[in-house]
Amino acid sequence: MGDGQVAGSTTQAGSGLVLTVLASSQFLMTLDSSVMNVSMATVAEDVGTSITGIQTAITLYTLVMATLMITGSKVGSMMGRRRAFALGLVIYGAGSLTTALAPNLAVLLIGWSFLEGVGAALIMPAIVALVATNFPAQKRPAAYGLVAAAGAMAVAVGPLIGGAATTFASWRYVFVGEVVIVVLILLVLSKVVDVPPSKSRLDYVGSILSVVGLGMIVFGVLRSSEWGWVQAKPDGPQLVGLSPVVWLLIVGLLVVYGFLRWEGRLAAAGKEPLLDPAMLRNRELSGGLSMFFAQFLVQAGVFFAVPLFLSVVLELSALETGVRILPLSAALVLAAIAIPKLLPTANPRRVVRVGLLVMIFGILMLVAGMDPGANAAVVMIPMLFMGFGLGCLSSQLGAVTVSAVPDDRSTEVGGLQNTATNLGASLGTALIGSVLIATLTTSAIAGIENNPAVPVSVQQQASTDMASGVPFLSTTQLRSALSDAGVDESTADAIVNVNEDARLDALRVAFAVAALLAIAALFPTARIPRVAVGDKRATS
Repeated sequence: MGDGQVAGSTTQAGSGLVLTVLASSQFLMTLDSSVMNVSMATVAEDVGTSITGIQTAITLYTLVMATLMITGSKVGSMMGRRRAFALGLVIYGAGSLTTALAPNLAVLLIGWSFLEGVGAALIMPAIVALVATNFPAQKRPAAYGLVAAAGAMAVAVGPLIGGAATTFASWRYVFVGEVVIVVLILLVLSKVVDVPPSKSRLDYVGSILSVVGLGMIVFGVLRSSEWGWVQAKPDGPQLVGLSPVVWLLIVGLLVVYGFLRWEGRLAAAGKEPLLDPAMLRNRELSGGLSMFFAQFLVQAGVFFAVPLFLSVVLELSALETGVRILPLSAALVLAAIAIPKLLPTANPRRVVRVGLLVMIFGILMLVAGMDPGANAAVVMIPMLFMGFGLGCLSSQLGAVTVSAVPDDRSTEVGGLQNTATNLGASLGTALIGSVLIATLTTSAIAGIENNPAVPVSVQQQASTDMASGVPFLSTTQLRSALSDAGVDESTADAIVNVNEDARLDALRVAFAVAALLAIAALFPTARIPRVAVGDKRATS
């Protein structure tokens, strides 16, 4: 069955239902981490562990999902996209149910970090391939735009959902709700058109190399905030005098290089590789993957810093923080729907560049808005610009990457695409987090040392204690800590004022770095095609 026939039959059967199924699945894949981030303290108390234990669960979930994505895409090609999608949903649903019932951290790690991570590695590449199977080329930008918008919405509304569940009921109901959604999707999955599976074998050596290499890189990036990037933090582990992070990155990159060499050798010998390296030499595909990486790098960095401003600096609740980020979701969905509908033949390169420029403008507004008298209203307009910019990118990139190769390679493209987004999101969070804490530490130490209201003995003690990094604390948290330490009121006031100024300095620098990253992303846009996917002017 050809592509046009597949898409046509899907349209008659109800393409809206198919798109709802795929977008809902993408929403689920992204929701967990954002919900868990705002519910960490409650979850830790419920399962009898520490915040560090929950952070470990979040790290392992990202690690399992990112490292298995390329292997999961190949499994999808071998067993059929819809079947892999269904299997992934069953595993993910089992993980969600296990998490909802978890009595301790060990069960939480099995359910959330492992089972849900494995399920996501099967589901996410299949989503990309099933859009290509179920929609004709001219409708793919809108379809991919809505699927991508669903994932970004989950990041934005996750704090709202997590805050509401934690405040009024229990975080466990979020995972119960996921099980219900998984069951509903499975009930209508037969409406999604599939193509026969390909007759191929799994490259076990390549799979092991990709898992080990990507795993070391992702794990290193995720641990950078605690261990340091190159120089080990005073309270962190060391390996040959350096942070383990730099060694993880070095060895991980070497293993990935070995993986690509191995895959190239298999392809040259006429055997079936896990990933054909020739795909990475495709200008359009590599351009799309670069932009996915850059989008999630910037998006994750901004999504890391904005909630800190709202929840720590302004001390808003998780629910109030989620409400302030909602304008981003509205603008994102509007752009993702409107651009393909109103401008179906728009130049993809131009749309992506406009989206990046709009995002840069929004981020620079955040830089300018970090003033001592700033309130929650300062993020509303920047969130609209960020949402519109992300919507511009979402409306183009999915269709660009899949159209770069034949449809029978779309599952592999899905694996590469989701690997790029996971790497971008992990690096964006870690990089902006490192910049923020480094600036906060430098600014706070300088502020205390140069403040005559702080006694010399306190200055010396603070400089020693804060050398390894200053935590991003709210005024309430800091006053409580100073009170417990027996610091007198006048000294405490001076330290609180220094902390308030240092927090704004740190946020300002973090947003400025995010803007620089978005500007750098403009350069690889030259690899994005000028002709819209499905446009008759497109060349073969």
